[in-house]
Amino acid sequence: MQRKAEITRKTNETDIFFSLNVDGTGKHEISTGVGFFDHMLTALAVHSGFDLTVKCVGDLQVDAHHTVEDVGIVFGTAFKQALGDVKITRFGSARIPMDDALGTCSLDICGRPFLVYNAEFASEKTGEYENCLTTEFMRAFAFNAGITLHISTLYGNNDHHKNEAMFKSLAYALRQAAVPRQGGLIASSKGIL
Repeated sequence: MQRKAEITRKTNETDIFFSLNVDGTGKHEISTGVGFFDHMLTALAVHSGFDLTVKCVGDLQVDAHHTVEDVGIVFGTAFKQALGDVKITRFGSARIPMDDALGTCSLDICGRPFLVYNAEFASEKTGEYENCLTTEFMRAFAFNAGITLHISTLYGNNDHHKNEAMFKSLAYALRQAAVPRQGGLIASSKGIL
């Protein structure tokens, strides 16, 4: 059984179609109108092994904030829906180097949303992408997926590399945590998440 979800979300700011297959092979079709963000979502799909289709038309005449945040909302909602009640490993952690930068991610798919985010950037933008939007994406994803997410860049000089190291570390941690648990037992001493 493949764990899948498909969501359409339309607001006055964005119109999004999002399809996710957690048990995919990393196939992706991504178009948000924000080139660098598309690149980050591509990296996430490839390195998580999740199949992703993301089509978003947003109010980019304002800026990319609504587009990036709303894709995070939909991704989190789809991820939670796709996992359903499958008993999973729950915890995931990854440290990913990207040339000069090191990204790290530790997460718990537990139903208790929380974000600890630590990244400093040398510039306001990477290309046309505002670096502050990475935290908006991570927050929207974590809170809508019900994930406790700790993500950061430990160091680095190149903002492109720092962003990419974080997205890739998120991908590997999610892949690790979403593995079905042997025996179908809940990974909790309480017996419930």
